[in-house]
Amino acid sequence: MSKEFKAKDPNYLDRVHKIFHQANFINLLEIQIDSVAPGELNSFVEIKDKHLQQNGYVHAGVISTLADHSAGGAAGTLVGEKQVVLTLEFKINLLRTGIGNRLRCEAKVFYHGATVIVVNSDVYAIHRNREKHIARATVTMMAVVGSQYSGG
Repeated sequence: MSKEFKAKDPNYLDRVHKIFHQANFINLLEIQIDSVAPGELNSFVEIKDKHLQQNGYVHAGVISTLADHSAGGAAGTLVGEKQVVLTLEFKINLLRTGIGNRLRCEAKVFYHGATVIVVNSDVYAIHRNREKHIARATVTMMAVVGSQYSGG
């Protein structure tokens, strides 16, 4: 059952796009937003050699970063305009090796308290037109007052 959330900031779409476009590491990995709604964010990355580990699989760090940053984007849709979200902790289950030409992530908020937001991020690998669920992360975020643009 999907929960419906309302955005507190009418400019939440701009906020989330800035979360992605102004993060140098996300730009390095070339992670992109696919779609955004209050409490949800879908993202993807086209797999290149730079994303692979020594055995030719997608590096767990790429999978974890995709899950974590997408969770931050989903949580970021629900906070006020003077707040930012920061990761408190995350746990990831790597269910299968990452093989394919693309990874996609579905991040959905399942708990939203006054300051704590918990998000599930499911990561899928697309290989030869088939999709496999390769990871699930549970990411706990905290909403704090600060500037997402100056590190404030």
